[in-house]
Amino acid sequence: MSPSLFFHLVLVEAKKLMSYRVDFWITMVVALVVNLVILWALWEAIFAESGKELIGGWDLNGILAYGVMVFLTGRIVRGGDLQMTVATDIYDGALSRYLLYPRHYPFIKYAQQVGNILPDLFQSLMMGLVAIPLLGISTTADVTPMSLLMAIPSILVAHLLFFLMSLTPQYIAFWADNVWSLSVMLRFVTMLLGGAMLPLTLFPESIQVGLHWLPFSYLFEFPTLVALGKIDLITWFEGICYCLLWSLLIGLLSIPVWRRGDLRYTGVGI
Repeated sequence: MSPSLFFHLVLVEAKKLMSYRVDFWITMVVALVVNLVILWALWEAIFAESGKELIGGWDLNGILAYGVMVFLTGRIVRGGDLQMTVATDIYDGALSRYLLYPRHYPFIKYAQQVGNILPDLFQSLMMGLVAIPLLGISTTADVTPMSLLMAIPSILVAHLLFFLMSLTPQYIAFWADNVWSLSVMLRFVTMLLGGAMLPLTLFPESIQVGLHWLPFSYLFEFPTLVALGKIDLITWFEGICYCLLWSLLIGLLSIPVWRRGDLRYTGVGI
């Protein structure tokens, strides 16, 4: 795919998302406030009951900042409203028109995904700059302009990894009547093992070692820790490389599934 076509698709999708600006901002603000209230009530009670100042290497303000930041980064990584778009195209028969284009279908869908998350990325940065200072000073998190700049490519490669991980479950739509449950399972597993529900430092050490060799931590925990200033430059660069390596591996594994499914596709929808 040529760069001009890629950026054109990105721009078109971004314009579509921004057609309803009031809803775009109100939905985000309400979701963030509700999430913050729940986090504060939960962790304030946990810290009060434990009587400790640090839990899993986090103080109260730090773990609240983690919860807010992982919420903001997670919505970008998961790709907004296009999480089931591939399966939907297969079910509706809309895939046919893409097969007629001289462009590879996954690249088109990825360009649309990028266009869908760019407004979310800008919005999350703005909301993070407002919310994190309101939580107070933390001894276990240090958000700086540099850490936020480093977080942007971390979030984008994490989104690429999640997009590629979601392709194969959606390709099952070539054979199955409904793959929604597979997508829900993928979302739950990645959020649990990727640190979106709890910081991975709260897991037993043996599990943390195992998760280090899996791609899940690069989806949510890694970009969040980068934004919170807990990742140095060398570790950040290594994390980006590992994430891209996993993306390449998972992308290659999805190719034979696509080719077999493409042979079964009839274009009539369901």
